[in-house]
Amino acid sequence: MIQRREILTSSLGMAMLSAVGLAQAQSTKTVRIVVPFASSGVQDTLARALSQEMGVALGQTVIVENRPGAGGTVGTGYVARAEADGTVMVAAAASHNIAGSLYTKLAYDPQKDFTPLAHIGSASYVLMVNPDVPAKTAAEFIRYAKANPGKMNYASAGVGSATHLAMAYFTGLAGIDVVHIPLKATGEAINEVLSGRAQAVIAASIGALAFAKDSRVRLLGVTSPQRSKYLPDLPTIAESGLPGYQFDSWFGFLGPAAIPAAEANRINAAVSKLLKDPVVLARLDKQGIEPRDMSNADFSKLLAADYVRMAQVVKASGAKID
Repeated sequence: MIQRREILTSSLGMAMLSAVGLAQAQSTKTVRIVVPFASSGVQDTLARALSQEMGVALGQTVIVENRPGAGGTVGTGYVARAEADGTVMVAAAASHNIAGSLYTKLAYDPQKDFTPLAHIGSASYVLMVNPDVPAKTAAEFIRYAKANPGKMNYASAGVGSATHLAMAYFTGLAGIDVVHIPLKATGEAINEVLSGRAQAVIAASIGALAFAKDSRVRLLGVTSPQRSKYLPDLPTIAESGLPGYQFDSWFGFLGPAAIPAAEANRINAAVSKLLKDPVVLARLDKQGIEPRDMSNADFSKLLAADYVRMAQVVKASGAKID
């Protein structure tokens, strides 16, 4: 009996030491935040705004790694194939969920190949028009476009971009014929409207804020279901002329499908802590991102519902990339 107890005690001790060793190994392993776009973009800025504090919260070194290409699908595919070794990704609805319906061939499944880790917040967009367009509301814009089919145009950051799909969804839902002018960046699209070469653009709220009082452009409405805290006097597009319209983008951390539940919960708890930090909240504010803490389960439900909604947006736009 004594011998058996000694064996059991020895086995238990070895198991405990093994568990401690595993925990220490995990705590010293570097966490990589993959950004599927080039540096200086919204997701890159967001990742770098959170990386240092996230490292402190996790007790690990956190680095940011850019893997751009093919509208974000290169870096996203890399994370889908990654081992559950501390590799995560900053994702956004405007790229992650849209890709599933936009691309005819995709090397990963946006839903099945990822684990929702933590929701960070959301950002809205703004419908902006050149002041030569005789419209002060979405309803007036729609009426004017219907009276001038094919004579108006809108600029975007390129085929399949959020700026393209948001406006294509608007025109499809409104039943209007407005010509699309694809460019390479949102800044270029806004400049086309400022110059009068294009009549309209839907741009992220953070980019539109600088022009809220600029006489060269007129803001007609925000794309989110509720008014933006950054432009509280600007109505939503749904309330100003196009009921049912909604286009906004969540931001959050996703990991490979095989990431352990305990690790997913640990990252979620760390991000939850960050979303109460005044320094982090100030950084999100500068990016036009309204923070919202969520459990993994709630974030998963949001992803599923948003995937369906974005599929409707892509279908209404008629956009496809082979």
